[in-house]
Amino acid sequence: MKKSIKYAWLIVLMLALVVSVVGCGGNDQTPAKDAAEKPKLVVAADATFAPFEFTETSTGKYIGFDVELMEAICNEVGYEMEFRSMGFDGLIAALQANQIDAVISAMTITDERKKAVDFSDPYYKSGLIVAVQASNNEITSFEDLKGKKLAVQSGTTGALQAEKITDKDKITYFTSSDQALLELKNGAVDAVVNDYPVSAYFIQQGNDEIKLVGEILSSEEYGIAVPKGETETLEKINAGLKAIKENGKYTEIYKKWFGEEPK
Repeated sequence: MKKSIKYAWLIVLMLALVVSVVGCGGNDQTPAKDAAEKPKLVVAADATFAPFEFTETSTGKYIGFDVELMEAICNEVGYEMEFRSMGFDGLIAALQANQIDAVISAMTITDERKKAVDFSDPYYKSGLIVAVQASNNEITSFEDLKGKKLAVQSGTTGALQAEKITDKDKITYFTSSDQALLELKNGAVDAVVNDYPVSAYFIQQGNDEIKLVGEILSSEEYGIAVPKGETETLEKINAGLKAIKENGKYTEIYKKWFGEEPK
């Protein structure tokens, strides 16, 4: 009798151990090996360049065409994007120092910049325009800017163009395009040379004391910059850009921020 009781207890204990092991396996919350974290891509821009990149006042979040575009590219090719804001004139230096992985900041692809960084395929076509006060009927084109007081954003193609037109001591340099346009709005300068979509967006936000004059100068293309020789990163960005253009996501983002079909 005692022996059978002993065996019965052993069977109970063995069954309890099996249930315990099965139960632990069923409640295991450990992520599967194939659910590895996405590689991080640190992307920077000068978030003062609406509608491409700027800070949403109510939330403090970075928003804009470039921000959404880069998020879509990263989602397409499996990157986790970390976005940082820094001054435009320091972006290329940050790439060269490997402080960041990529730049998307309405940056025009130029031969000079190509010496320092590699660019993706173009993702936006733009051009320069002259902005003046709405009451100004004297300045109607780039040719009228000689000898005038101009405001520009440092490090931009607008600044380079202004330097070709008038003396440097007539130019006031700012760290953001909004500052330059506000200087014009306040009457401290005669004109601003800036990217057309940025100046147009500034006016659309209720700044009707300013107007755009003349033709859009040249046809500039924006690209995503990466450090020289970062072939793998560049290939992934180009693949992601191509994919979102083909699946319609690019058009969706473009129409949201510019209210028209991509050019």
